[in-house]
Amino acid sequence: MSGRENVRPDAGTALLELYDAALPQVYGYLLARCGGTALAEDLTAETFLAAVTACRRVPPPAPSTAWLVGIARHKLVDHWRSAERERRGLTAVAHEPEPDSDPWDERIDVLVAHDVLAALDGLHRAALTLHYLDGLGVGEVARALRRTVPATESLLARSRAAFRREYRRIGGIA
Repeated sequence: MSGRENVRPDAGTALLELYDAALPQVYGYLLARCGGTALAEDLTAETFLAAVTACRRVPPPAPSTAWLVGIARHKLVDHWRSAERERRGLTAVAHEPEPDSDPWDERIDVLVAHDVLAALDGLHRAALTLHYLDGLGVGEVARALRRTVPATESLLARSRAAFRREYRRIGGIA
């Protein structure tokens, strides 16, 4: 035995080889969720910088497109969290009672829904995107947002109500 059987490929080299194939997928994932090219480009760059940093750790990760999209998801959630903290510094959060109907039971216009998500505050947008677009369960959303499950359930209810109000405001649901 020469000892080569235990040698792992360099994670940095693997990331570099993966870059061309993964870049469009990471960028597309972010663009579809944040709606702005400048923000998607910034978050894509942050994603790859974080991946480079992770590849320097011991033991290094095994880079893959799915791993990079996971990093991108975290970068997007961090962005929304930061934007929400900034917004909260400027305004107070108003709590409104829940309407009786739930827009998730109705058909919605995809383009209008995209505009509505873009208009919501960062925390509501993050919760709805992670749960409904990425298909994460409430527990996974709670972990991603660093909240308890009951707090996340409440956040999702408030987020749906905010989505509903904004969707109706711009004429999506009568």
